[in-house]
Amino acid sequence: MLKRTIFCCLFVIIAVGTLQAQELQAKVTVLAQRVNSSVNKNIFNTLQTQLTNLLNNRKWTNDAYKPTEKIQCNFLVNIASVVEDNVYQATLTVQAARPVFNSAYQSPLINFQDADFTFKYIEFQPVDFNENQVQGTDAVAANLTATFAYYVYMILGLDYDSFSIKGGANYFTKAQNIVNNAPEAREINGWRSFDGVRNRYWLAENINNTRFNVMHDILYEYYRSALDSMYTSDNTARVSALDAITKLQTLNQENAGSMIVQFFIQNRAQEFIGIFKNADPMTRARASDILSQVDISNSNNYKSQLR
Repeated sequence: MLKRTIFCCLFVIIAVGTLQAQELQAKVTVLAQRVNSSVNKNIFNTLQTQLTNLLNNRKWTNDAYKPTEKIQCNFLVNIASVVEDNVYQATLTVQAARPVFNSAYQSPLINFQDADFTFKYIEFQPVDFNENQVQGTDAVAANLTATFAYYVYMILGLDYDSFSIKGGANYFTKAQNIVNNAPEAREINGWRSFDGVRNRYWLAENINNTRFNVMHDILYEYYRSALDSMYTSDNTARVSALDAITKLQTLNQENAGSMIVQFFIQNRAQEFIGIFKNADPMTRARASDILSQVDISNSNNYKSQLR
């Protein structure tokens, strides 16, 4: 009887652990080479560990993730300067990828550098996030976790959108909530419309704005209908990919300079070329024309490799 009781308890513990499995497999790196030698560099190792624990140990959704389903992501904090005691100016590079069905390839969900990341950190201070109190009691300290949480919700939203149309809406709303309640201080930038044209404010605004609703269709069609179908029917997959980038072209024409289009195509040129390089000449030419208009900086690559 005792053995059965112990077994049942262990089963419950394992089952609960499985149901509560976290969503992310995140790697956080904090670089502080440009910080002068008077600052104890061990502080940044502690920060790196605490941020890693926040991302990987916190439950960000109500869904159960298997270990193989965890989203691979990287967060690189590159500290540029010390603003004042315990306050740092940095860039934050965020990368996350989604596996493509029946392949070893991972397609990027996000590859973005946030150039306006200022935060306060004292070694061993609590590093946690409360979505009901985004500003915390110290705005500059709260900006650390608010910014990380914002990008986590963006990653989750993009991942869910890639599997079902508007599947990520709840997480994009959570990201918007952080923007609406963002920490405010003279040192903090990136949360307001007038802080720039490519920042946290505009990414959340675009992805939640009904004017850009077609972007959710594009995300689903590109990842699920195109990339995930390459294994079973590459021709059918290319039709879906061509339809997705055609919609992207229209969206770009109607909303010139919008952040969301540039955010999606950033660092994706070789992936686009890989999709269309073995297509028939008419499809290659059409893809080249569209991509050259949407992704002007890589137009020569498209014309030389798809024509």
